[in-house]
Order: sequence, then structure tokens, then C-alpha cells
Amino acid sequence: MRALRQELAASRAAADARGRSERPQSAAASRIIGISLQEAQQILNVSNLNPEEIQKNYDHLFKVNDKSVGGSFYLQSKVVRAKERLDEELRIQAKDEKEKGWKAET
Repeated sequence: MRALRQELAASRAAADARGRSERPQSAAASRIIGISLQEAQQILNVSNLNPEEIQKNYDHLFKVNDKSVGGSFYLQSKVVRAKERLDEELRIQAKDEKEKGWKAET
């Protein structure tokens, strides 16, 4: 349990450090979820934000890391956090695109 807390603290510190170079909303999502966009992409092995590819890789990694098949709960939780972070980034991008569309109309 102690190692998990230490890893969580280290992950948040790294996300904060990397968050300084991200857009404000994206940096906030990194701090809240505790994982940077880049780290999330590495965990789920995706290079771009393609929802289908993210879901496919998430499903596979979640399944193979299931404790009932000898997997690691810790790794499974990292996979879940990575998916949450990428989903949030997709939401932020969709919101930004919608706002740009409204500004272009006015």
C-alpha cells in the first residue's frame, strides 16, 4: 500500500511538471486525474486520440491485467486512469471545436 501511495504521489508530481507545457484545461485534467496526457498515451499505446483505438487497447489491457487471470490490480488501475485521462482530453477537444464553431458564426 505504501508503494502505491508513493507511485501516486510521483505520478501527480510528474503530471504537474508536464502540465506546465499543456493547455490550461488539459493541465487541469492532468492534475485532477493524476496522469499526464503523454503518460496516458504511453500506457494505452496510442499515438493519437482515436476513440476506437483507445477503447480497443483499453479493453485488451484491462482484460489481461485482471487479477482473476493472474494480472496486476495496480497495472489495471493505471490502465483505467489512462483511459479516463484520454477520455477527458477528447471531451476538452470536442468542447474547444464546438466553441470555435460558435465564434466563427458570430
